[in-house]
Amino acid sequence: MQSIPVDTARLGVLRCAIAPEVKYSNTETQEVKRDRDGNPVYTVAVTVRQDRRRISVIEIAVSGEPTGIEEGQIVKVTGLTAFAWSMGDRHGVSFRADAITPIPTTPPTPPATTAAQRKGGEA
Repeated sequence: MQSIPVDTARLGVLRCAIAPEVKYSNTETQEVKRDRDGNPVYTVAVTVRQDRRRISVIEIAVSGEPTGIEEGQIVKVTGLTAFAWSMGDRHGVSFRADAITPIPTTPPTPPATTAAQRKGGEA
């Protein structure tokens, strides 16, 4: 399986579609998938929209639980790598990242009030 580095700067805005979920290596026994270092692996579904094209959703695996990520939030994906895979007649592309972090949003600042508005007059 060959790894292909992905330039996230060319992907446009990356937004969390489904918050981090633990990945299972065996769904029947609920055994959590772990990386080489023993850390649990999580998946985050991320929407990608590049150059006014249709929105695609990709699931990205990451070691350790990403914190502070909520659905709808813009995220930064660091070290994104794609892997082409095939098993029998099935094939696809999976994604893995070094980290997924939330992009802080600044709340809108309220408009400044004038002296006349503070006194109850018209502006």
